[in-house]
Amino acid sequence: MRPKLEVIDLGKKDYQQTYQLQLELVKKRANNEITDTLLLVEHPPVFTIGRSGSRDNITVSQAALKEVGISVYETNRGGDITYHGPGQLVGYPILNLKEHQQDLHWLLRNYEEVFIRVLKDLGIKAKRIEELTGVWVGEKKITAIGIGVKHWVTYHGFAFNIAPNLEHFNYIIPCGIVDKGVTSLKELLAAEIKREEIIKLVIKQFIEVFEMELMDNEQQIS
Repeated sequence: MRPKLEVIDLGKKDYQQTYQLQLELVKKRANNEITDTLLLVEHPPVFTIGRSGSRDNITVSQAALKEVGISVYETNRGGDITYHGPGQLVGYPILNLKEHQQDLHWLLRNYEEVFIRVLKDLGIKAKRIEELTGVWVGEKKITAIGIGVKHWVTYHGFAFNIAPNLEHFNYIIPCGIVDKGVTSLKELLAAEIKREEIIKLVIKQFIEVFEMELMDNEQQIS
């Protein structure tokens, strides 16, 4: 029997509030009070710094960040620094790996596979780059991935660039990588793609890659 997945679309929500929600759901999932859950969200502009990251990878002053309205949070996910903002689909899977595979490399590769397939559906050839996490089109990253795990329950997750302000990535060294760029669907396709269409593709590929069963249509909560 395939594990079940509930999808919750949070719409636009503050990063810190969403992080607290993740922690609550991780605890519930560890106690089997809820099923596996995928949170989908769009954040106001924010840089998040992972466990292996540093504020040294922010290339502008705090005053400059304040001027453009970008917050900074240090967090406990894996990885370095990344950007979240409007036009980006951020996903936080709350999965009990005891019902899948207790293997973090498997988890990362599966997240990548989801977006390689989503991009293929859109006519874009995407790839992995050896020793670098994420999904790439050419030498530019389109999906950033950073994970956290407690009691074999996952949190944090992925950020897929639909149509974010790519200029904001110039204020950091994304993921601490100096010789690669960042791209988006809007840049690659030169067209507007609705968030709802991307969500449908992501859910379709997520349940296929993870061999899950969707509970119902995705929900939206405030």
